[in-house]
This record gives sequence, structure tokens and C-alpha cells, in this order.
Amino acid sequence: ANRNPWIDSLLKTDVEGAQSYYSVDGRPLGEKNPKWLQDDYVKFLRFAQWKVQKAGRGIVAMITNHGYLDNPTFRGMRQSLLKTFDEIFLLDLHGNSLKRERAPGGEPDENVFDIRQGVAIGIFVKHGRPELKGVYHAELYGRREEKYDWLETHTLGTAGYQPIHPETPFYFFIPRKKEGLEKYHSWPRITELFPVNQTGIMAGRDRLAIHFTPEEVWSTVRVFAYMDVELARQTYNLGRDARDWKISTAQEDLRQSGLSRDKIVPILYRPFDIRYTYYTGKNKGFLRWAYPGFMRHMLAGENVGLITRRQQLPDRECTYFFVADTIISDGVIRSDNKGCESLFPLYLYPSAEAGDLHPSGREPNLAPWLLPKLSEAYGFEPTPEEVLAYIYAVLYSPTYRQKYAEALRVDFPRVPFTADGALFRQLAALGQRLIDLHLLRSPELDPPVAKYQGTGSDKIEFVRYDPDTCRVAVNKDKYFEGITPEMWEYQIGGYRVLEKWLKDRKGKMDWDFRHYLRIATAIARTIELQRELEPLYQAAEAHCIHWNS
Repeated sequence: ANRNPWIDSLLKTDVEGAQSYYSVDGRPLGEKNPKWLQDDYVKFLRFAQWKVQKAGRGIVAMITNHGYLDNPTFRGMRQSLLKTFDEIFLLDLHGNSLKRERAPGGEPDENVFDIRQGVAIGIFVKHGRPELKGVYHAELYGRREEKYDWLETHTLGTAGYQPIHPETPFYFFIPRKKEGLEKYHSWPRITELFPVNQTGIMAGRDRLAIHFTPEEVWSTVRVFAYMDVELARQTYNLGRDARDWKISTAQEDLRQSGLSRDKIVPILYRPFDIRYTYYTGKNKGFLRWAYPGFMRHMLAGENVGLITRRQQLPDRECTYFFVADTIISDGVIRSDNKGCESLFPLYLYPSAEAGDLHPSGREPNLAPWLLPKLSEAYGFEPTPEEVLAYIYAVLYSPTYRQKYAEALRVDFPRVPFTADGALFRQLAALGQRLIDLHLLRSPELDPPVAKYQGTGSDKIEFVRYDPDTCRVAVNKDKYFEGITPEMWEYQIGGYRVLEKWLKDRKGKMDWDFRHYLRIATAIARTIELQRELEPLYQAAEAHCIHWNS
């Protein structure tokens, strides 16, 4: 009911002098998936802004989701509010469990409501006195009751609001540190380096569409395709149909595909976790969003792609980068905030039609200016593989991740390219070793660093880690040994990799312990390589190519 032409027009056009939320600095927003601008609270705020704009004076005060304060998708909304209102007071109450927010000192931070999304109080004033224009920000962390007490005893004048100065291109409604970021913003963004990119496949119903083995996929699609709709809903616990995924259309898509085993393909579901799905190449069919025009680049021939998020979360101990040589599911890095991570393939197969597995050629998915610029600096032309490997090494540098953590929380990463050709190749070599480890195709995986011990059943009944013995038990008889605390705690995105892989297989007996040993070895070698590349990264950043020269 809230999606109607009137409110949609209000959001997307300039009305009564109030700027559209879908434009910024006079240009279209250019977001691939601006879905958050359709949230109810955004519409209520736009409606209130319109009413005040018509009246010429007024105050808007709302308690809402705090996402609009710093999410890049809301930059047009922020600029529009800045143009309409003379004074804006923003009190960020935080409490975002999706971002695992904690107080600056590490203490727990709780939401003022029983919700996962953080909350903010926004007060927007239009009084017509330009000499009083300004934007002011305050924030509050802590336990819920502490926040209630604070809110009860403070006023607009005593809340400690500090002036901020939102600027192009993002117009952030939070304080931003600018030290060191001028250099960072001079580097090319990952979306500029790899122009073609897309979010991962959205299955719509993961338990139905994605399985551990090809046999499970084949068994499921053959039965599901011809079941009564309501029986299928009950059998597979599918719930209500959604706007973009319906049982009847999913079944029709399977039947029209001819039910062929050739359409069963591997899909990267989580880090180091290859599963299988049935890929017809049709959107709103068996898979909710299959992105056939894009995913064919990963199906048409040999390829590798970089996976990263547009916005990384505050935890600096995590890395938010991975690689794939298959199609990927949305949520590979984090599953609690979908649509935020993208796949950047190294090669494009322009001659391949959707479903054609035998293309005649491919071309690098690199900006046309990149290789000539690098050739000019180095005296040789790097291969596309070397470029990807160099970038991967940079992204896995703890120094890079920690130094630019604030910038990485806002937008896709930017990459410094060293001006030294020899250093470029050293980092590219380390990056290639990391890629091979993460694709589990490296000779460094043998011999494994851990062992699988014990006798009896292999059924995963629980997952228990003992840091004193460096053991991970999966039942009372079987365990892995040689898993150090550093390996166990190692996170890619939202997951402790070695814990997540086992927990996802709880209750299973037919799982591959050798695969787990290879993952453990890959994590151990990754930790070693990250230490090795640190001095090289620091040298690379100290002497970068100046792209604007």
C-alpha cells in the first residue's frame, strides 16, 4: 500500500523546491539497488519535509533508523534535507546489532527498542534565519536503561551537540576524520578498476535452491518441479510467496529448463564453502535473482573474481575480501545485510550468450586506462592476473585495513598502486599465493597443519574449541588438533571461518574432513603471508603512482 505513484514521485522528483532523494549535486544518484530509499521512515520524512517546504516554516522531529546518517545510498536525501532546513540536530543512539556496535571503550551498546537496526533522533528546523544555519551531531552509547536515563535528563541545549559540515560527494551526517584521507581518495576505486560487477545470486529460498552436493540438487528439483503448490510449500517449509519469488513460477522455470543435470553448477555460499544449485539463467524463476547477463562471465569459461563489500563494518580484525572461481551467492561475506557485497570478475566473455559454455574469446574486465598507465610506470605491461593479485595483496594488508577503516566503512575500497615495478611484482606474487590458498588450489596446502583424530562416528554433534589443547571437537570421540587460537579466531566478514564451516554441517555424517584440513591450512598460511606482505605494502603506499598527474 505504501508503494504508490504519488509518494514515488515525491521521492524521485524535485517538488515545491525540495530536491529529489534520487539525485545528488545535480546528477542522478546512479545506485544499482537504491532499495533503502523505499523504506517507510524515508517516505515519512520526505512527506514531512514537503509539508514544511510548502508552509515555509516548521519543525520535523522523528525517531528513525539511523542508516540515513552515513550510508552512501542516502547522500541525495541528506543533500535535500540540507537545502530545505536551516538547522538540523542529529542524535545517534546507535545500538545496531547488525553492525555489532559497541561503545568506544569496548563496553556493550544496546538498542533503545527491541530491534536490531540502530536508531537516531533527527530534529529538522526551518525558520528562515540564514545566520543560524548549521548541522549538529551528538551520539549516545551504552546500556538501554542508561540511554533512557540520559534522554530523560538532557535537553537540546545540554546534549552536547557539535557542529559538523557535510560536504560533497556524500554529505555525511556524522563527524568525519579528514586526516590522511586526501591521499586515499586520490587512489582509484575498485569499481573504477573493474567496471563490470554485480551482487551475488539471491536464491529466494536457500534451503530449497542450494545444497551440499549435486545429487541433493538433482533429487530436489526433480520432485519439486511437479509437486502440488501447497504440498511443496509445506514439504520444503517455503512460507508465503514473495513479490519476486513464487512457487508456481519456480516450478514452471524448472520444467521449461528440461530438467537437465548440466544445469547443476557449483556456487560459493560462504568463505571456502562450495555448494551447488540449479541454474536456469532466469530471474524470478527457480532462483529469485540469477543475473544471467552477468553470471555467464563466471560460467562461460575459466575465471576468477574479487568479492568485497561496499561498506565494511567497524570490526578491524575482520577482512572483508575474498575470491571465487564460480558464481556466488549473496551473503558470502556477511549474510545479515544482503545486497552490500559485489563480485568483480577478472575476465568478461562478450561472445557468450547466456547458457553458452563454449565462448570464442574473453577480455579483461579492467579500466582501459589501467594497463597503459602501469606499463608507463613499470616499463613492462602487467598481466590482468598480476593486477588482480597485486590488488588482493593490498586488501589483505592489516595496515591498509586499519589505517583506512573509516573510509572502508563508507564505500568500496580504493587501491594504491606502487610506482616501483619490482615492488609491484613482489606484492603480486604474494597476492597470487593468497588467491591460490583461498581457492584451495595451492601446493602450500600440503601437508596440512592440523590432524583429524579419534575413532568412531564422524557425525558432527557439536563444535567445541579448546584453546589450551588447540583442539576442535565435533563429537565425544572425534576432533581436530593443531588449530591455534589465532586460526580459530580468524574472521572473513562476519564469520569465524573454521567454526562456521563445521556448524553449517551440524548433524551430518557424510562431510569431508580433508576439506576442513585444507581450509585450516589455508587460514594458517594466510596469517603468515599477511605478516610477510606488511613491509612491502608500506613501501608501496609510500611511493604511489599519481593518477591525476
